[in-house]
Amino acid sequence: MTDELIPGLLDALSTTNESILTADIFPSIPFNTVKSALDRLGSRELITYKQIDREEAILTEEGRGIAANGSHEAKVFEAVRKAIEGLKIEDLPGIVGKESAKVGQGKALKEKWITKDKDGFKANVANILPKTVDSIVDTSREQIQIIQQTKTHPDTKVISDLRKRKLITMQKAITFEVTKGPKFARDFVKEETDLTADMLASGAWKNAHLKPYNFKSKGALTPSGALHPLNKVRHEFRQIFFEMGFEEMPTNRYVETGFWNFDALFVPQQHPARDLQDTFYISDPPKAEKPRADPSAPEANLKQDYDQYWENVKEVHENGKYGSIGYRYPWKEDESLRLVLRTHTTAISTYILHTLAAHPRPARYFSIDRVFRNESVDATHLAEFHQVEGVIADFGLTLGGLIGFMEVFFSKMGIHRLRFKPAYNPYTEPSMEIFGYHEGLHKWVEIGNSGMFRPEMLEPMGLPRDMRVYGWGLSLERPTMIKYGVNNIRELLGHKVDLNFVERNPAVRLEKD
Repeated sequence: MTDELIPGLLDALSTTNESILTADIFPSIPFNTVKSALDRLGSRELITYKQIDREEAILTEEGRGIAANGSHEAKVFEAVRKAIEGLKIEDLPGIVGKESAKVGQGKALKEKWITKDKDGFKANVANILPKTVDSIVDTSREQIQIIQQTKTHPDTKVISDLRKRKLITMQKAITFEVTKGPKFARDFVKEETDLTADMLASGAWKNAHLKPYNFKSKGALTPSGALHPLNKVRHEFRQIFFEMGFEEMPTNRYVETGFWNFDALFVPQQHPARDLQDTFYISDPPKAEKPRADPSAPEANLKQDYDQYWENVKEVHENGKYGSIGYRYPWKEDESLRLVLRTHTTAISTYILHTLAAHPRPARYFSIDRVFRNESVDATHLAEFHQVEGVIADFGLTLGGLIGFMEVFFSKMGIHRLRFKPAYNPYTEPSMEIFGYHEGLHKWVEIGNSGMFRPEMLEPMGLPRDMRVYGWGLSLERPTMIKYGVNNIRELLGHKVDLNFVERNPAVRLEKD
């Protein structure tokens, strides 16, 4: 198609020394085709051109009807004029149509083409028409026909009036003003784009016109994959943890037993978090086996006494142990063996801390993975989200040390102003909610939860009494939403995510705005 346009364009330019508009020569040719032809000629300096953006008036269906058959008011006048004795009001729609009768009678009355009395309409011919003239001047039709031919009208008031009457619409149109270039010629010589072996062998390359390289042309975009914004922020968190000496925990178990998800964390079986309205339970199989050694775990972990751990957890719930009075309720084995979609990654932390009890030592662990809650979906909540969790085990740890570490940890995310508020968690004491001042929002926002794991959770595992463990967590979605300016979490995660949003967003640096 481009090759077909070039001769016509060069012929049109050869007949004049003035510029020409592509819209006049190729009114129905697509923009991309015209642009391709102009680029081809422009690269050889045969022409020069510039783009012109303008608004054009386009007739609506009603406007096209007026251009062909006359305006509503003209139809009304003609109908009344032909009725020598006058025309009854109720008869008018049957002659000219409901729309023309509704719109045209008012306009015709305003122009004083017709008069109205109690009997109906009468043509006011004596006032407006000489005896030798058989029709009025249909100004509306003439204006519309001018627009139909030129896409505009010299009187802006006419354009405004016709737009109000919904007879025309305005749309953006792009055309090109083309003039002769320094090397203009009427004949376009095809240029070779490749130097082939045949051309070299035959010597044809000596007389060939080779196309010059266009070093300013943009290459075609190469389709490629893109990291989801959550993965970009997750990568940043992982780098922070690795930089601070943490080891990543395996988080490949979405389904956990109530034992690991709740009981081992000293969460009582009557706790509201274990209700059906808060937790997703698995119906098949109805329950799991008791905790046992993982065959794929290191040999040291296989030597742990899982039966004793089970009894310790049961005892600390029912009667109390390790200096605690416990919850003092009848602990049920079946409830502990129910399968759930894990509600937090702390279930993984519990399992890892239990393996640490075989060889107690200072350790740092973290995990970032998906968790599930039976929550109503809205702009800030989903039934599944990602939890970032960190755990530090060592001897002689204190609450002041936890606060100091939180300040260092969050400073690497660019958050330097923190506040801590006392809170309650079944498995940490003391517990603290963490608030950070958001410079962009100019307010304090909750960014995490933290605390020191209770002895009722740690000592049943076999960890030494003097070992303390910090634990803290936050969601992955909240910092991602803040960094990328997302107000609705459903636009970040789930089936409503716009793939263009995933592809166009840049990498993130948590310590920078």
